[in-house]
Amino acid sequence: MTITVALFGIAREIVGQPSIALDAPAGQSAAGLLAELRSAYPGLAGLRSLAVAVNSEYAADDVVLHERDEIALIPPVSGG
Repeated sequence: MTITVALFGIAREIVGQPSIALDAPAGQSAAGLLAELRSAYPGLAGLRSLAVAVNSEYAADDVVLHERDEIALIPPVSGG
């Protein structure tokens, strides 16, 4: 299946584009997606936290992704 991942903040800067389309196996989990992205883009592995949102809600590691899901990669945010 093909999934599209929207990227924000430093994740967008590391990858170099606002979104990416990936071929993922059926049954891919949020944790599996993160592992794949950290392998493909080693700069992501250096972030102290990185969250996956699916359909506008933070996803647990075991959430299974589907082709039509709205998926976003959300880096750590600092405020002041």
